[in-house]
Amino acid sequence: MTAFKDIALLRVNYLRGPSIWTYREVLEVWLDLGELEAYPSNKIAGFAQRLKAWLPGLVEHHCGVGERGGFVMRLDEGTWSGHILEHIIIELLNLAGMPTAFGQTRSTSQTGIYRMVFRAKDEQVARAALREGHRLIMAAINDRPFEVAKAVAAVREVIEERYLGPSTAAIVDAAFERRIPAIRLNDGNLVQLGYGSAQKRIWTTETANTSAIAEGIANDKDITKSLIQICGVPVPEWQVAESPAEAWEAAQDIGLPVVVKPSDASRNRGVFVNLSTQAEVEAAWSAAEPHGYEVMVERMVPGNEHRLLVVGGQVVAAARSESLKVTGDGQSSIAQLVDKQLNSDPRRKALVSADGSQPASQPVADDLSTTFRLQQVNVQQADILHELKVQDLSPESVPASGKLVLIQRSSTLVVDCTDDVHPETAEAAALAAKVVGLDIAGVDVMAQDITQPLAQQGGAIIEVNAGPGLLMHLKPAVGSPQPVGQAIVEYLFPSPAVQEGVDASGRIPIIGIAGRHGTTGIARLVAWLLHLSGKRTGVACRQGIFLDKRCVDRRQSDHWEAGNRLLMNQQIEVAVIENSPLSILKEGLSYDRCHIGVVADMAGHEELADFDIQNKDQMTRVLRTQVDVVLASGMAVLNADDAQVADLAHLSDGSVVFYATDAEALARCQAQQAHAKTEQGKGDAHDLSARWVLPKGDAIELWSDSEVAHIEGWQALSQHAATLGLQPTQVLASVAIAWAMDTAPELIGAGIRTFDPRLPGVASQTKSWG
Repeated sequence: MTAFKDIALLRVNYLRGPSIWTYREVLEVWLDLGELEAYPSNKIAGFAQRLKAWLPGLVEHHCGVGERGGFVMRLDEGTWSGHILEHIIIELLNLAGMPTAFGQTRSTSQTGIYRMVFRAKDEQVARAALREGHRLIMAAINDRPFEVAKAVAAVREVIEERYLGPSTAAIVDAAFERRIPAIRLNDGNLVQLGYGSAQKRIWTTETANTSAIAEGIANDKDITKSLIQICGVPVPEWQVAESPAEAWEAAQDIGLPVVVKPSDASRNRGVFVNLSTQAEVEAAWSAAEPHGYEVMVERMVPGNEHRLLVVGGQVVAAARSESLKVTGDGQSSIAQLVDKQLNSDPRRKALVSADGSQPASQPVADDLSTTFRLQQVNVQQADILHELKVQDLSPESVPASGKLVLIQRSSTLVVDCTDDVHPETAEAAALAAKVVGLDIAGVDVMAQDITQPLAQQGGAIIEVNAGPGLLMHLKPAVGSPQPVGQAIVEYLFPSPAVQEGVDASGRIPIIGIAGRHGTTGIARLVAWLLHLSGKRTGVACRQGIFLDKRCVDRRQSDHWEAGNRLLMNQQIEVAVIENSPLSILKEGLSYDRCHIGVVADMAGHEELADFDIQNKDQMTRVLRTQVDVVLASGMAVLNADDAQVADLAHLSDGSVVFYATDAEALARCQAQQAHAKTEQGKGDAHDLSARWVLPKGDAIELWSDSEVAHIEGWQALSQHAATLGLQPTQVLASVAIAWAMDTAPELIGAGIRTFDPRLPGVASQTKSWG
């Protein structure tokens, strides 16, 4: 058969916030099907069969049919390649360990040109999935061989490189469940939870409340033991040794067997346990010395190692590290027994790399839905060789049938024991964390039976660690996962009282202003009014970025990047962000939800032909984005002089405030409300007449459901505003926003009279009001 030309990828755009498509990040791709526009899937021989064979998981895609097998039904009946590519990409992401379900493909005004979007948390992952999906669909269309496993592995490698680690991801996911927004601050695990002055930063499991002094103490095991011992926490006897000879003397003083390790040991590097002879102790000192600035010798505490996670002074999870053992059969060597009895565990099987030739180094970084993978056991590791030597064995030894051989004293095989920890042990762990000064700590406890007090069994706390990993608690090999991410988020953002609303945590008031004309003037005037009310206010608008009265960046800033910068500022108590229609289409909004969402007009379609916006009616889909993100506790502020803007009222999850220059708009909206109630038969539709801002005579009337307030001197206020280049509608919009923010009417009037928008060194401002 004749080969089809590749589907052309005309434009690829990553939308980083709420957009015309959805509330979350998506990759938008403009496709030109070319000659494939005339060939739906049922007209390409064998195409559907190849796809179903390569990607059997497509049967789980409901598509628009709304049931399992829905997409396959569409595939067999005949659907277009853009739609098919969307589902291929989604399935590749699912197979690579980043489950996603959202995707859409829509035709445009040009024949054969489509807009396809799909959900992806990271732009580079999305682009990798697009690249592999594009290769796959063209191979299936043209009946060429294709290795799906390699494509999945290629996407997975980008996920491993780009995604948050499992500990950070667990906290971010828990914050998402609480509707707390998150901003990633670097390519690693530094994340901001919340906006502006309400934010908290985390770096893996270290938080803004984790002091550098506490972390420094935790990294020095000698100082840590000294401090917690003084406070009554049980610790093993220890001494610092400056030479191999001193190490042996210390071991004799303490009593054998002993542990030798660097005082700033990390991840068990340079740690040697169960040492009983002079040769072992001195050799261990020499091996440990390069890993730290001093070496400790401490009493060997019997039992298993337990990790207790302390968050905000409470033990929220506990896990026991199991020792690894094999049982002899009288025929196999210890190395063979390890492969048969330990490495045969499916959880120790390696993943496949992108080229399919070798195991991948790591599992998918934040895929918490899969079973925790265990490390392969290598009998040539120093600690394993030592354990075997203590038992007069080697990897080549053949133990007798039934003989139990200890391979590794502490391993990655962990068992959840959260519910088993004795209250006295939990109290000691919490005290140790508090003495060190850590808000989040991993406290290591040696105990033979964690259900009993440490004193009764000679147990002890051996370490207090800053930045503890959470994976062992999220995916223990045995036992139930613990909600440790939720515990950390609750510590950082205690659940608000019912009357404060579920959306209060981590948020500052955000005022989003959308439209094409006059929005800059509204943003500047609103910021001034809020500044007068005592709120530290930041503005990102067409004129630049402002912190209170100070302009810190004069570049045009009515776009995503500027708004994001503003929300990262820890000083900001209120953010005012201008959003042009172009920025909504090109980048999305810089915030997930807002308290006040303003739509000033429906103008600007003439500038948006590149986005297939051909007329003013299509602007509703663009500018509704601003209203869609209003919180249930917030308000939409709408220009009722424009009926198309006023019609957005029913989309707001919160209340609605209208502003208008004449009373006819009020009558029109009241009529629309009455019609809506009649059509819907509902009594809970928005009462469009509840809150209004309307000039009447020489006053501005502020109508609410309970009273009417007034701002006197409308004529003088509007004339003063005119000298600044502000139109009456801009003043009324600013009044409505300030009123919605509970600013007193008297202060609003005074603020308008004293507003001075001039920037130092700029002769005229009025042309930039828009």
